[in-house]
Amino acid sequence: VLGLLVWSLIAATTYHLHAAYGWVMFVSLFFWILTLLFFVTYLLQLHQKFYMIPWPLVLMIYNAVATVLYITAFVTCAAAVQPTSWRQWDYNRRAAASFFACVTMITYGVSTFLSFRAWKGLGSNAATSQVTDHA
Repeated sequence: VLGLLVWSLIAATTYHLHAAYGWVMFVSLFFWILTLLFFVTYLLQLHQKFYMIPWPLVLMIYNAVATVLYITAFVTCAAAVQPTSWRQWDYNRRAAASFFACVTMITYGVSTFLSFRAWKGLGSNAATSQVTDHA
């Protein structure tokens, strides 16, 4: 939802006049589509059919790359917002897109951390762990 907000806010402006917003549009739309594909994959439990793929590692790498590219998109979007814009509605949408790009970047960062914990197996609890200590 956050990525959808970023690219829809940018798409509602005259982003084609500024090259910087092309990068923001690419990053937000690309990762929104990929996130949607991963969501459908997990929703339909297709990841269990492709058990040979290390899904926790794939998700960790995906989230890490998304975090790094969203950092660049957020900085680009925030730097390109001009408060003296003659079109006030473009300014408001671009400023909102910068805010949501920051929130999306933080969300992908947290997902990277949680994916790392799942990949290393640090996310187990008492209900899922097994006792292997034999007396």
